[in-house]
Amino acid sequence: HDCAKARTELYVEGTLAAGMVLTVEPGLYFQADDLTVPEEFRGIGVRIEDDFLVTEDGNENLSAGLPRAADEVEAWMARLRG
Repeated sequence: HDCAKARTELYVEGTLAAGMVLTVEPGLYFQADDLTVPEEFRGIGVRIEDDFLVTEDGNENLSAGLPRAADEVEAWMARLRG
């Protein structure tokens, strides 16, 4: 996702090949002064990343085993803080 130094021919016009890994990171970011969203969401951002390995037969989600739901993430973080 940080492709500032990528050469155009390898990035924009490149072809995916087995062994490459891509990060997919959908996110929501709300400005602190954005009156179009509820006040409790202003000034926060939420992003969930997945890393996909390109394989000969398709792809493999390398981060598939990570928690996704808020309660799962909170429980996981609590265990890490132990």
